[in-house]
Amino acid sequence: MREWLKVSLMLCTFGFFREMRPSEPFVTEFLSGEWRDIEPEQLNREVYPIGTYSYLGLLVVVFLVTDILRYKSIIIFSACVGIVIWSLLLWTTTLAALQVVQVLYGTYMAAEVAYYTYIYAKISRDKYQQVTGNTRAAILSGRFLASVIGQALVSSGGMDLRELNYITLGAQAFSLLWSFILPPVKSSIYFYSSGEDSGDDSKGQTNSNSNGGAVRAEIENDSRSASTISGDRNGTVTGNGNDNDDNQTKSDVNPTSAAAVVSSVESHKPQQDLDDSNSIRSSSSTSKVRFSCHRAGHLLWTHFTAAYSNLTIVQWSLWWSLAMAGFIQVQVYVQLLWQEIDQNQEYLYNGGAEALLTLLGAISAMAAGYVANRVFEQWTLWVLTVCSALQGGLILYSGFSTNIWAAYTVYILFGALYMFMITMASATVAKYLQEDSFGLIFGINTFVALAFQSILTVVVISESGLMLTPRGQFKVYGGYFLALAAVYLVPATVSSVRHCRGRSRALKEKDDGIGGDECGKVDSGMDLQQHQQRVELEGTTHF
Repeated sequence: MREWLKVSLMLCTFGFFREMRPSEPFVTEFLSGEWRDIEPEQLNREVYPIGTYSYLGLLVVVFLVTDILRYKSIIIFSACVGIVIWSLLLWTTTLAALQVVQVLYGTYMAAEVAYYTYIYAKISRDKYQQVTGNTRAAILSGRFLASVIGQALVSSGGMDLRELNYITLGAQAFSLLWSFILPPVKSSIYFYSSGEDSGDDSKGQTNSNSNGGAVRAEIENDSRSASTISGDRNGTVTGNGNDNDDNQTKSDVNPTSAAAVVSSVESHKPQQDLDDSNSIRSSSSTSKVRFSCHRAGHLLWTHFTAAYSNLTIVQWSLWWSLAMAGFIQVQVYVQLLWQEIDQNQEYLYNGGAEALLTLLGAISAMAAGYVANRVFEQWTLWVLTVCSALQGGLILYSGFSTNIWAAYTVYILFGALYMFMITMASATVAKYLQEDSFGLIFGINTFVALAFQSILTVVVISESGLMLTPRGQFKVYGGYFLALAAVYLVPATVSSVRHCRGRSRALKEKDDGIGGDECGKVDSGMDLQQHQQRVELEGTTHF
């Protein structure tokens, strides 16, 4: 077996068992059930918010420490934390222990960044697209199978809700044992690099002479749940191509893998056959790997300023962060809503709902890969407006719903729509980023999302805020997405007006036979169709 494929499969095995958590779709029922003396109101105000704050506070620290410690140590650490979490859930009963669990769960989710970035530090750039698909497939397979197993065992009476945690604990223990056999990484993106890379990056340049690059982000969806064991749903999109337009380095992204976000940038140079030894990054360079805080700080700042000085990235990143905040908040508290809607809870189908969400989310993300990019980008603002409004309407309806099946359906549709849109957002952002900077931008967007989620938590749930019930919360979350739609409605309207005026001007100039210039007059050598295409591009409005 080729070495790069072997490493990829080893990491995928770890990711699969890390996601094998059949207890998560039923965590609210378990915590408020006969095994613990915890009321749903306590979960709502005293437990789940702690996970949000923990994730927010640790995300940046874990991101930097992961790069410094070169990934494997954090992967092992996250597996250890997982074992502690589900051990506490099984063998403690106090509220204080549950709050400790939430702090640890925030750490557990923040450490997930090591799983996603390990493979890009270990594998050479020409294999990024293949390994990205492998790692995302492992994540989705683990989530889907865990939800199906959990639902099957609960429905058949094979296990009660507490016993599901034994399966989760066993999967975490196996992932820990497996993590020890992962090959170590000698270099990293920011703090550890070879002498050649360090020299290049100290000049503030991306490695444009290398055979492509990779940029990556999540879901979640996916972006897993920031504040509770409910989990999230995120994903990855892969693509290739490289282009240079308006002095911005871009790559034509073909979002084709299941869920939210990786862009693979191919160089213009012809691809050459590489032997297996060159497919492993640690073996591909004879330069000495060096640790440099100065280089890391300089490169972090370079990637940050290069990204957020681009209006397209700002426009999409704003929606990305705001929508992710709302999505995570919905996932964290949706089980409390279901519990309020169906208070008898004779039959639980939470696992089935989560399984369908994972499946439809993957399908919708793949469908995003077949959307015509040119048409999509032309109507970007309207797409963001309409989809945000639809999401708001769905969540608002769930706040008024009295039927548990309707609530399940709305949740699945909401999640599938989010997966589609976050895939397109991530792929669009990736096209404008410098090489190897997507992990940083993904982290920043996720951090902003968690900050907004924390604000929502304080305002809507905390004792110093509105202290709303689950139904009231979901009415607010629906209004939140409708407000997000309104934010994008204004520039979308301006864009459409400019577009219509541009086309009218082009038609008038054609009828009058006027020669064109850069301000809108049609050149004698340019036909009407070419001019209209230029006007359409100029009509795309940014914030």
